[in-house]
Amino acid sequence: MPVPQAVIERNLTEVRQRIAAASRRAGRDAGAIQLVAVTKSVGAGEVQSLLDLGVTEFGENRPHLAREKIERFRHAASWHMIGAVQRRKCPEIVRLFDCVDAVDRIEAAEALHRRCEESGREAPLPILIEVNVSGEASKHGFAPEQLAEVLDTLQGLSRLRIDGLMTMAPFSDRPEDSRPYFARLRELAGANRLAAVSMGMSNDFEIAVEEGATQVRIGSALFKD
Repeated sequence: MPVPQAVIERNLTEVRQRIAAASRRAGRDAGAIQLVAVTKSVGAGEVQSLLDLGVTEFGENRPHLAREKIERFRHAASWHMIGAVQRRKCPEIVRLFDCVDAVDRIEAAEALHRRCEESGREAPLPILIEVNVSGEASKHGFAPEQLAEVLDTLQGLSRLRIDGLMTMAPFSDRPEDSRPYFARLRELAGANRLAAVSMGMSNDFEIAVEEGATQVRIGSALFKD
């Protein structure tokens, strides 16, 4: 069932207020934090509502399900591929998405690079490197100790532009539990002179903002009743 625009507006206002409050607590500028609306569970109507409310960054994790939304709103929004990159889907990812926010394997980066070359894409494809800060076996991403070597390898892929890092904290009912993982990602980004730090979702984005996130990915908090 479609989510009414009035509900989305109420939720978006609340999320923005919470980002602003977390920014003040951390002595940061809320304008430096990008909100990516995760729309994988909703349709074109909800995307239009968010566009009408000034949101322009959207995240999807399945190219074949996102295709219709992206093609409809391509010129009004920027689209982030937020799921794991499967090599066989790289042609569609490169064609549809403006950036890839979860490169978790060298092979995935190489496949994206090759597809950018084959497609004649002029501008480098912006990517974020996923880091498994928590060390959980269920999480994707590179181990922190691998990062320097990974970045060195990926620098040779001229069709990709490494903008920063991303991570997902272990799920917990207590947002505060995410803090050490977010702090670690911020440290890794700073040590490697990377500007973008993507972390925090609907359940813990305020902690992420306090710990230096430059991008938060918000889905369910925008569409709740």
